[in-house]
Amino acid sequence: MKKVLTYGTFDLLHKGHVLLLQRARALGDHLTVAISTDEFNAIKGKKAYTSWEDRKMILEALACVDEVIPENEWEQKVKDVKKYDIDLFVMGDDWEGKFDFLKEYCQVVYLPRTEGVSTTKIKEDLKEIKAEVDKLSQKIEEDINEEI
Repeated sequence: MKKVLTYGTFDLLHKGHVLLLQRARALGDHLTVAISTDEFNAIKGKKAYTSWEDRKMILEALACVDEVIPENEWEQKVKDVKKYDIDLFVMGDDWEGKFDFLKEYCQVVYLPRTEGVSTTKIKEDLKEIKAEVDKLSQKIEEDINEEI
């Protein structure tokens, strides 16, 4: 059995995530996904919109995902490759070269990202929409106050 491992936050799950996970799973017989915990995200200076428990539940519901484990620290990758007897480590190509140190323990593959979609872009778009709504709300409030 060929075992595949990937890591990520997987916040605001979108088509790019699903395609990456499906392609990773297609490279082997078993896909383990390590999800950054809320505590680890805080160390990285990130905050996920969705809790670790909810992100875990969502990924476990995907047919291409066989197992979900927590990512608690940067250093755990080698330990996980050994512990779970991993044959192939997969990441998006935006991480190209960053995990080559794992080649000593398993094969490493960087898959192309899905064009036009990312959690960062979704969050930026939502911030812009919120700013527009806030401006509109302020304008409406000012108009109402003028009429009173």
